[in-house]
Amino acid sequence: MNLIFFGAPGAGKGTIAKMLKDRENLVHISTGDIFRTAIKNKTELGLKVTSILDKGELVPDELTISLVSERVKEPDCKSGYILDGFPRTLVQAEAWSKEATIDAAVYFDISDDEVVRRLCGRRTCPNCHSIFHVEFNKPKKDGICDVCNSELIIRPDDSNESINNRLKVYHTQTEPLVEYFTKLQKVIVINAVQNSEKVYSDIAGKIK
Repeated sequence: MNLIFFGAPGAGKGTIAKMLKDRENLVHISTGDIFRTAIKNKTELGLKVTSILDKGELVPDELTISLVSERVKEPDCKSGYILDGFPRTLVQAEAWSKEATIDAAVYFDISDDEVVRRLCGRRTCPNCHSIFHVEFNKPKKDGICDVCNSELIIRPDDSNESINNRLKVYHTQTEPLVEYFTKLQKVIVINAVQNSEKVYSDIAGKIK
């Protein structure tokens, strides 16, 4: 089972992907995590994308496609995977349709107001990439990661200015994928405002 998760930033794609990974034995491939790891390790790729991600902009299509293509060829992806955060543009989607077989593209439907509410309160661990929220998912100790005890941070792309820019980019470049995958009869529309267990059960019920 090969899935694509797409939708606005903060829609919950990563949370649900991790739930499916644990319960359905699918590999969770997050381009965001791959890029952030590269930035932390100061690799050549990391140096290229640092300024792009900090501004809330998208990494160039050809760079992203190449990265994901190499990742899905690894042995652990043979039983299926979830692409989280890719494709984000029509160019990426069209290229990927030629590259691999996709069983379903799950669209996380959510309003801009809810996105702002979620992202403004998000706190991220720079070490293990665990995500918390000041309202919805508080860490046991204020400002400290439950998993590795690192100090939580507000990512540059979770600032108010960056969030508004990310939403503009999303509506312009990613939202058209709804029509694209609908024409391919691959799209599954999910109400992403619900709690994570309900979102998970809605998706699980439609992909089996």
